[in-house]
Amino acid sequence: MNEAAEATGAGTPGKAGRRTENTTGKDVSTVRDVARRAGVSASTVSRVMGGTYPVATATRAKVLKAMRELDYVVNAHARALGGSTNKTVAFVVDDVTGPFYAHIARGVEEQASAEGRLCMLCTTHGDPQRVLAVVEMMREQRADAVIVVGGAWEDKAYQDRMAHFAHALDRVGSRLALVGRPPLGEGVPATVVDYDNEAGAFAMTTHLLSAGHRRIAYLARVPGLSTSTQRISGFTRAHELMGLSPDPALILDGNFTRAHGYRAAQELLASGADFSAVFAGTDMVAAGALQALREGGVRVPEDVSVAGYDDIPVAIDVFPALTTVHVPHEELGRTAVRLALHRDELPESQHQVLGTHIVIRSSTKSPGRPQSRETS
Repeated sequence: MNEAAEATGAGTPGKAGRRTENTTGKDVSTVRDVARRAGVSASTVSRVMGGTYPVATATRAKVLKAMRELDYVVNAHARALGGSTNKTVAFVVDDVTGPFYAHIARGVEEQASAEGRLCMLCTTHGDPQRVLAVVEMMREQRADAVIVVGGAWEDKAYQDRMAHFAHALDRVGSRLALVGRPPLGEGVPATVVDYDNEAGAFAMTTHLLSAGHRRIAYLARVPGLSTSTQRISGFTRAHELMGLSPDPALILDGNFTRAHGYRAAQELLASGADFSAVFAGTDMVAAGALQALREGGVRVPEDVSVAGYDDIPVAIDVFPALTTVHVPHEELGRTAVRLALHRDELPESQHQVLGTHIVIRSSTKSPGRPQSRETS
């Protein structure tokens, strides 16, 4: 801990050993004030605040009591200069309004709170360069952990830059944690908490094929995004194990939004393509597809079965209730924070893959005899 840097606590720096005055005119306590009140040295107070050196329990209690009595506030900038983290967990997502991210965020916040950390939310709006910029900023702020959520772009330069930041965070006592992303490579100091994307897509596709569907449309393939690549892999593998091949014309590129699901389903109907089931890349895509099918006079599941991926709350709110792949959102967030903060105690557990499973609801059934596509 840089004792000189910490000596003024918060507010306008003044001479060591004196109470200084901040911009509101109130006195601000210094490290030396706390030390005198606790009956210890200023360096001991700095060690207690930094949390990087062992201090006897009784001594720590005296220092914390003096800080409360003097209403001492730690200067975050000085703390950073002293080499300590700032008791913050940063949560980096594309879009906080997305239900997928919101439920992981709940798990992150709950675990961070249980660990005595504040949770800072950062959004990137799907821009890979902004992800890099946010991670760099959190390194400068010395967050205890930086949790990056969502699929990674399969771009070597991007991956190399993320690996660089993982090492940079590690050097300042912080940790990069990746949620729903593959590892960055051998020897990169990062916590990885993933879920079995491919197995989930494989299980859902197998369910549809076993029910008798042979013409399954896949909506929202996102080229270059790891999440989408894994789901397409599971979709393809399930076909191949049954001696089938998915029709490339039924695999539509797009993004993980409701709007895309709506447009893609409209495109399928307009093309006159033959399909008896739709596997949507996410539940939000499925919600958009359900609307387009309904407007097009297609009954679900009587005419076309629809399945999604994620099992967010909208899955049971749409009609009919959506068959989908369940992802353990909150557990992903909790596990990422716990492993990142306790990486020294759990060195062998820094790469976890959580399971997925399918949830069967009303939107899927075995294909029956051809039926009219008129609204019932």
